Amino acid sequence: MMYFDAAYIAKCYLNEPHADRVRKLAYTASELSSCELAKIEFLSVVRHHVREHRLTHEEAGQIFQKFEEHTETGLWQWLPVTMDLITATAARMKQLPDALILRTLDALHLTCAQRNGFHEIFTNDRNMLMAAGYFDLEARNVLASHSPS
Repeated sequence: MMYFDAAYIAKCYLNEPHADRVRKLAYTASELSSCELAKIEFLSVVRHHVREHRLTHEEAGQIFQKFEEHTETGLWQWLPVTMDLITATAARMKQLPDALILRTLDALHLTCAQRNGFHEIFTNDRNMLMAAGYFDLEARNVLASHSPS
């Protein structure tokens, strides 16, 4: 099982640069996992593509439908956002070095992966890549010139 952040989830459905690398990785996984909030992040990414005229409304609808089918068939395992997860994320953020830049949802992803027994997370977000070690995770980026990152 692999943990993908929202950017990697988007690359499974959108023709973004080097998305083929993420898809190839996804095909090797028995299951793909992420925090439930990644569903909303993914929808936001698709909507952004529509606003930027990189997708039509019809194409976005087809992507949403495929995404929902994959969720219903169990391809995606959604890990719940609980009060315990939020509390653990807040506690971890208090311990981070001041110079480390990490957005709220990225910290939530890292905590979610760590608390659900993952040892690595797949992302191309540079701040998550730098912060993963503080969450006892190894960050991997198949979009970099070489992996692991």
